[in-house]
Amino acid sequence: MGLLDKFSKKAPELKAKAAELAGQHGDKIDDAIDKAADAADKATKGKHTAKIDQAADKAKDAADKLADGTGR
Repeated sequence: MGLLDKFSKKAPELKAKAAELAGQHGDKIDDAIDKAADAADKATKGKHTAKIDQAADKAKDAADKLADGTGR
């Protein structure tokens, strides 16, 4: 049994754990995404603010979907 086979069998359990943690720590995840977006915006000197904000919003949406079980 290869590494990929082992991971494939473990994936549903890992996803469930990630969803549980995302549900418990959603506010911390959102704060971390905001901090990362702010750092990226500062590094680019505001040249890509709109795209960075859009990416941050998508990341937050993905975390929320994971937490409520509607994400893949």
